[in-house]
Amino acid sequence: MATLGRFFAAPRESFFLFGPRGTGKTTWLRHQLPDGLFVNLLQPETYRSLKARPERLSELVRGNPEKADVIVDEVQRAPELLPVVHYLIESGANRRFVLTGSSARKLRRAGTDLLAGRALLRTLHPFMAAELPHFDLDTSLQSGMVPLVVMADDPASVLASYASLYLEQEVQAEGLVRNVGSFARFLETVSFSHAGVLNVSNVARDAQISRKTVDGYFEILEDLLLAFRLPVFTRRAQRATAAHPKFYLFDAGVFRSLRPAGPLDRPQEIEGAALEGLVAQHLRAWVAYTHLDVELFYWRTRSGVEVDFVVYGPGGFWAVEVKNSAAVRREDVSSLRTFTQDFPACQPLMLYRGNDRLLIDGVRCLPVAEFLTGLDVSRREMV
Repeated sequence: MATLGRFFAAPRESFFLFGPRGTGKTTWLRHQLPDGLFVNLLQPETYRSLKARPERLSELVRGNPEKADVIVDEVQRAPELLPVVHYLIESGANRRFVLTGSSARKLRRAGTDLLAGRALLRTLHPFMAAELPHFDLDTSLQSGMVPLVVMADDPASVLASYASLYLEQEVQAEGLVRNVGSFARFLETVSFSHAGVLNVSNVARDAQISRKTVDGYFEILEDLLLAFRLPVFTRRAQRATAAHPKFYLFDAGVFRSLRPAGPLDRPQEIEGAALEGLVAQHLRAWVAYTHLDVELFYWRTRSGVEVDFVVYGPGGFWAVEVKNSAAVRREDVSSLRTFTQDFPACQPLMLYRGNDRLLIDGVRCLPVAEFLTGLDVSRREMV
């Protein structure tokens, strides 16, 4: 995979680097830390050796004193190594340990404590628009922003096999589910909930799977970093708000590959969900990379008034609405106006598919492509 500049910055101390398969963790580390000691647990010989005798990692580290960085790739394959890493950190080995993985689930299930806070937790997200030399909105809505897909010679083929990659290499190989067929059916069913308010009971009914099993499947998706839920913004709520979170798959392209389409589907419906998801993944990455001490929410009253995203915390307060249309009317910003009536301190923002910057009833309206390419983590303001 070719290397592009990423907004992610490595901490000076030891850290875990989690991220879904294909987000470029290994590529980025080999480019940023070319002189580090790489321990690749995907290599069968290395895996077997360290799995059988974890203390060999200590011998490797001490046998390479010139290596300031020690990278253990896919550490979830051998949780037994974490106590060794913990010991080396505590014993003053004076190294920075970088532990990568596509899931912390197996580490936690093995009873490990993720080094008891001795290593920071960081996540590498799909590409952001501003990380790419050329960003095309329509292409990103179709293929998504996963580096493995974006940098492929045939993105469509790689994207089509992405879900099966997880089913085979992550879910099935790690024994996370008993019935892979049920999980595959769940993935297809849950794609209809993307960018929508999540009702787990409805998903269980549509997938013909028990509610308890579906709860477990959602945990697996989130542990593998394939999906996330946005909670309702309830700070000093002046109106009765919804109770259920919103659900998003982590990448717009992955959503499109999982979402079945037929003659009864409206293209605008799928396109709108993909656009909202694309904005969601960018906001999530921006929050993670800027370390602004803000969190991502959505807002919905019980009467149905909704704002797609609320970014809130000591670092700032923004309300963002996404519209899959080339034009904005006054009624389109009504939800944002309602929100600003309750929360005057927020900065409202409408993103749409047009080309002009507008100001409608105090709401800034920006072309969504312009917003995404301008979402730079070097700035402390969203716009």
